[in-house]
Amino acid sequence: MALPNKPRGEIAAVVDPEVVEHSCDVLIVGGGMAACGTAFEIKKWADDSLKIILCDKAAMERSGAVAQGLSAINTYIGENAIEDYVKMVRNDLMGVVREDLIYDLGRHVDESVKLFEEWGLPVWKKDADGNTLDGAKPAPTLREGGAPVRTGKWQIMINGESYKCIVAEPAKKALGEENCMERTFIVKMLLDKNLDNTIAGAVGFSTRENKVHVFTCKAALVACGGAVNIFRPRSTGEGKGRAWYPVWNAGSTYTMCAQVGATLTMMENRFTPARFKDGYGPVGAWFLLFKAKVQNGLGEFYAGSDAAKEELQKFMPYGASAVTPTCLRNHLMVNEFKEGRGPIYMATDVALNAFLEEKRAAGMNEKDIKKYWKHLESEAWEDFLDMSVGQAGLWAGANIEPEKTGSEIMPTEPYMLGSHSGCCGIWTSGPDEDWVPTVDGTRAHQYKWGYNRMTTVDGLFTAGDGVGASGHKFSSGSHAEGRIVAKQLVKYCRDKSHTPEIAQSAQELADEIYAPVKLYHEHVGATTHADVNPNYVKPSGLMMRLMKATDEYGGGVATYYMTSGKLLGICMDLLELMREDSEKMAAGDLHELLRCWENYHRIWCVEAHIRHIQFREESRYPGFYYRSDFPKVDDENWKCFVNSTYDPKAGEWKCEKVDCVNIIETDPWL
Repeated sequence: MALPNKPRGEIAAVVDPEVVEHSCDVLIVGGGMAACGTAFEIKKWADDSLKIILCDKAAMERSGAVAQGLSAINTYIGENAIEDYVKMVRNDLMGVVREDLIYDLGRHVDESVKLFEEWGLPVWKKDADGNTLDGAKPAPTLREGGAPVRTGKWQIMINGESYKCIVAEPAKKALGEENCMERTFIVKMLLDKNLDNTIAGAVGFSTRENKVHVFTCKAALVACGGAVNIFRPRSTGEGKGRAWYPVWNAGSTYTMCAQVGATLTMMENRFTPARFKDGYGPVGAWFLLFKAKVQNGLGEFYAGSDAAKEELQKFMPYGASAVTPTCLRNHLMVNEFKEGRGPIYMATDVALNAFLEEKRAAGMNEKDIKKYWKHLESEAWEDFLDMSVGQAGLWAGANIEPEKTGSEIMPTEPYMLGSHSGCCGIWTSGPDEDWVPTVDGTRAHQYKWGYNRMTTVDGLFTAGDGVGASGHKFSSGSHAEGRIVAKQLVKYCRDKSHTPEIAQSAQELADEIYAPVKLYHEHVGATTHADVNPNYVKPSGLMMRLMKATDEYGGGVATYYMTSGKLLGICMDLLELMREDSEKMAAGDLHELLRCWENYHRIWCVEAHIRHIQFREESRYPGFYYRSDFPKVDDENWKCFVNSTYDPKAGEWKCEKVDCVNIIETDPWL
């Protein structure tokens, strides 16, 4: 149930919070698209005896990556072959993906999209003559055979400002609002006291009340998105909070699962999207719907040049491809900047005027062209108003008219995620079916071990950004994956007869969660300014240290995403110091307590990222990061997964190579 928005000002944190204990069968951690998919689906398979609780750090109507809205659904299979979807994902992620997970998602994702439309999401359609109708115009639904407006082979256009609200409502209704604990930040997963490698619960706190919540559960889904603000953002000063991905995503999914021993995979992968400069507005619709191209500062359309094609062949998986992988498109842009041919522009003016010339050539009269022009303008602005209002504001404030002038684009700071054009995450079981490869070894090497999307820890599941080596799910795929997990969570609970028991007492856990608050109250009187104190550090200061370390040594924007073994070693040393100093973080209010725990999660997440880049001695994703000491992709030795496992008993990490098995033929997709 939602708590009210906080009163004016921050809520002071007290030394002795109320401790509330909960017992359930299934705990859903997160409130984004994946968690909403699970919440919507799970009651179809669970009887009333199964107690299910969902905890969202925010409020479900506006949480997760879709919080601000979207202008397109990027994964809809429709008339395409699922095998082609697998090939597209594999190609974009440089040839190393879990094809079993991708195929499994591809055969389920369309049902989620059809549900979204039935719940009220406006989906653009084509009329009988092939003309575009936006989502407000009457047309047959997708389920009735309506033809969506495609911007690419896999994307369909929507009026999506209220997308997340539309998806959250049926999720809350299906689960029951009384079972949805919003503004409750789960910060640690807990192992079973009596069973090895088995989940038993979780602990977190309210961001609106001085309460610590301790849960016991048989099974848990952790789906809290990816990681943002782990690298220093390009925006500075008052704009520092501006990022492409939601700023509240702190790597909690990866950290909390890793801490209890879940194997991670492909954590060297990061996503560094090209976006409109400063506003971080999306470029996908401009590339796909408006067919815009990029120009360098000399006015050259460099991406299609012979020099660019020659450069791409140094890295392209499987040789030639119909679509250049996202990281390699970035690589071409980075090269232009390095060669002094910046800035880079999205040629919006060229694209829009090309549409008009096309209509004139087809015989359209000037009156209808003016009408069509207004339609184009509306679509151009709506792309931002649906999902990045700040970019629309920046255009307006900078007197930019996209039909008259191009707009600067550039690569952002890096993010970590597993649902977009990235594939870092957690190693999970695929479906228990004959076509899924059988591989010898521990779970850290296998492709299936009984429960679809279960991590290597018994009873611990993930979905969306959490599932590694399986990108290009986007919003619809994350929801579908949540629905896949729902059935598996119920099956696991029915199969297991144990009663979960956690090792620590509820009060011990509460003392750990509120340690920053206790430290603050103990020492706040030592100075006249609460933020400057020799006995503690505030979370904002520690976050700046983390961003500086990753930016300068881990391959951030400061070095054009370049790093090396030496630089990574320095970064690891700095992370070790930060882990020590993180024990001195202090929180005077609940907002600062939230920031403290987000910092803990980010430091862990970054450590896993740096360890993987150290281990993978090649530039697997040029354009996203480079190793100057290993500048090329080495498919002969490194067409494999890199998996890592933290042993919570020994306190040690292990990185290893795991075979990458192709299921679909490896010819380039066309």
